[in-house]
Amino acid sequence: MSLPRAYVEHVAIRVRDVDHHVAFFREVLGLAIRDEHSANGARPRQVWVLGSVQLIEDPNFAGPEGRLAHLGIMVDDYEGVLARAAAWGAKAQPAGPNWLELPGGLNVEILQASVGAVEAVLAINPRA
Repeated sequence: MSLPRAYVEHVAIRVRDVDHHVAFFREVLGLAIRDEHSANGARPRQVWVLGSVQLIEDPNFAGPEGRLAHLGIMVDDYEGVLARAAAWGAKAQPAGPNWLELPGGLNVEILQASVGAVEAVLAINPRA
């Protein structure tokens, strides 16, 4: 049995002020917004910054920095990963079968990558 290949596509972080953080990613790093979601324009909002993080607005958050909500992980074998995760003790969450809480509490979102996408990303040398 061969193991799947995967990469972390995004890290979801809870922050008090989404706009402040989006401005940093855009103005300092030049990263664009990939997607944005809010119910009919209401707060709280969620914003995905291209190739990096998902910012989840949490106005009640009082800490000095954001807190991790979940890791979004792209995989090349969705069904196989979900089966192995269940055998490992991961519990599916109400959001769907690909939303898992691992033993110890870490939350992950499993996403099926398009054919060849995982290999292409893993071929990138970030130190080059």
